[in-house]
Amino acid sequence: MAGGIRRDAGALPEENSEINIVPFIDIMLVLLIIFMVAAPLATVDVDVDLPASTAKPQDRPDEPLYLTLQEDLTLHVGEDPVAREGLGEAINALTQGDRETRIFLRADRGVEYGEFMGVMNILRDAGYLKIALVGLEQAQGSPDGEKADGAPDKVAQ
Repeated sequence: MAGGIRRDAGALPEENSEINIVPFIDIMLVLLIIFMVAAPLATVDVDVDLPASTAKPQDRPDEPLYLTLQEDLTLHVGEDPVAREGLGEAINALTQGDRETRIFLRADRGVEYGEFMGVMNILRDAGYLKIALVGLEQAQGSPDGEKADGAPDKVAQ
């Protein structure tokens, strides 16, 4: 006979008060994998050779706005390339016109000072006066500005 014969045909089955946590573990593992894949995508990936700085590192905002000037004088806002003529409009679009937004300027060490100042002038003309310069931490006792192993980018203001 399929099934079993109950002794008390009219009685309700016993309540099961245990929590099955296996589905919760599965969900947590899926979320962990999603965050592990998404975290590297949230960083700026424009290749630039930063000069070293000995300034004290400052705290970074949750979503910094990076402006990168590469050695070939191309500009990137975040990871998106932008023309020099459209730099002010591109930053206005990202900051929604908030001129108090701090802009983190990263420039390759091979960029000439005049070109660097030209980009600073464009930012000033657009009304952005809070500009932080990004550099690498200098190794202790290394006057030539070599980067210490594993040293993160830092911001000199």
